[in-house]
Amino acid sequence: MKTLKYSRQRESIKTCLMARHDHPTADALYTSIREEFPNISLGTVYRNLNLLVELGEIQKLTCGDGADHFDADTSPHYHFVCRNCGQVYDLPMEPMDSINQLAQKHAEGQIDSHKIYFYGTCNDCLENN
Repeated sequence: MKTLKYSRQRESIKTCLMARHDHPTADALYTSIREEFPNISLGTVYRNLNLLVELGEIQKLTCGDGADHFDADTSPHYHFVCRNCGQVYDLPMEPMDSINQLAQKHAEGQIDSHKIYFYGTCNDCLENN
């Protein structure tokens, strides 16, 4: 693997993401990062987010709402996606490794992990309806 040159912008993007727990989109991170780097481009934010994903330092979540969300927590865990407001939350439950074994019985290859999203309506949206 090649060595990457240090980038203050990349480090700032990662630090910003680590401080958040709302699984922001690239656009939301771009808005936050512009406070520190007013001249940063949206393209730079996207490139650095994709690089951090490729390096395994963050994860990209594709929840079906048309925008990728990003998570600094790379440990195995599940997410809840509100169909109304689009917010993505971590679910505080243990990963179910037994799902891999159950699915393996039906797979034509070797399963080593899984990703699960739960969809519904968050409490904030339920209270506002």
